[in-house]
Amino acid sequence: MSTSPAPRIAVIGAGPGGLTCARVLQRHGIDVTVYDRDASADARNQGGTLDLHADSGQIALQEAGLLDDFHALARPEGQAKRILTRHGEVLVDYRPGTHEDAAPEVDRGQLRTLLADSLTPGTIQWGRTLTSAAANPDGTHRLTFDTGITADVDLVIGADGAWSRVRPLVSDAMPVYTGVTFVEAHFDNVDTAHPAVAELVGDGHVFATGDHKGLIAQRNSDQHVRAYIAITDDVDWYRAAGIDLDDTTAVRATLLRAFAGWDEQLLTLITDNDGPYVNRPLFVIPAPHTWPHTPGVTLLGDAAHLMSPFGGNGANFAMLDGCELALAIARHDTLDEAVTAYERTMLPRAAEAGDGAAALARNFGPGDRDPASIPDFAEAGEQYKRGAAAYRNR
Repeated sequence: MSTSPAPRIAVIGAGPGGLTCARVLQRHGIDVTVYDRDASADARNQGGTLDLHADSGQIALQEAGLLDDFHALARPEGQAKRILTRHGEVLVDYRPGTHEDAAPEVDRGQLRTLLADSLTPGTIQWGRTLTSAAANPDGTHRLTFDTGITADVDLVIGADGAWSRVRPLVSDAMPVYTGVTFVEAHFDNVDTAHPAVAELVGDGHVFATGDHKGLIAQRNSDQHVRAYIAITDDVDWYRAAGIDLDDTTAVRATLLRAFAGWDEQLLTLITDNDGPYVNRPLFVIPAPHTWPHTPGVTLLGDAAHLMSPFGGNGANFAMLDGCELALAIARHDTLDEAVTAYERTMLPRAAEAGDGAAALARNFGPGDRDPASIPDFAEAGEQYKRGAAAYRNR
């Protein structure tokens, strides 16, 4: 980047994609400010665990100079996956090799802290909720925050997730409900307090689907397990059922009726949780999502290509987006050239991956799951490694 004076670059959103972008920019001597509505990196629970793929998330971390730090935090054993029928029959019990590093797991909160702590102090402006972004006559953009503070910037990068406030600058696309809702439950001190759940989940994940429903659980660090009780229903299913989401007993009773006839050990994911449930309807932006090149603004991650969680591409693509955008800015003479080059690569990649709606339909369709539809997890790991080698040899 040879622009003088130094360009004013703002990243909206301190998630994995936005923080990766900021880190890579700073490694190339480029100033950036990140704005996020959270009060701090750990102001709220960041959610479950992520598998960072060798051909995307790990490439981004390598460019960020954080790959070794990531491996020190990650759980390679978390790549284990068990696939069961709704009656408890084991279809697949995949255990990764001791040194398998194709897609190790890391808690979202740990990843966010790793990235945030790597930035120059003061880079992230916490407690800043973007209320509007508008083009100025000179081609810059004015950002207005809920605190009344404004900032004029040469490039605004929308890394602000599904309900992005930046996206309307380039696109009128809005998230669409997939028809699937995850009702999240959690279990603390699982090895001692919930041994049946610990046995069911093992070191990684367990999946059981059938009859338009599913029970999914993942082990996080520190003896914590998150379960996702998947139902195919209207987005306001709880209103139709006449229950309040804060009424844990009523939610549990409704879910148990929906899962009548399922294996008793699987049902512990509904009956034995600590604390309340969290309702998480799944939304996507229908793929392909593209927009006309718009000087001074671009998107990455969920703001650009909101996908269902099946496939594990969301955070991985967000981090690769952030990395590639930062590298493009470092390697091109102008911001406009950089954004053009970035979008030329990112948009086709996201379009090819799709929005994941088909995977939801396949996993939560009628009847029992077809064993032939279950991926070969060992081969998937090899594909990530081959993809990483091909990416680096481009």
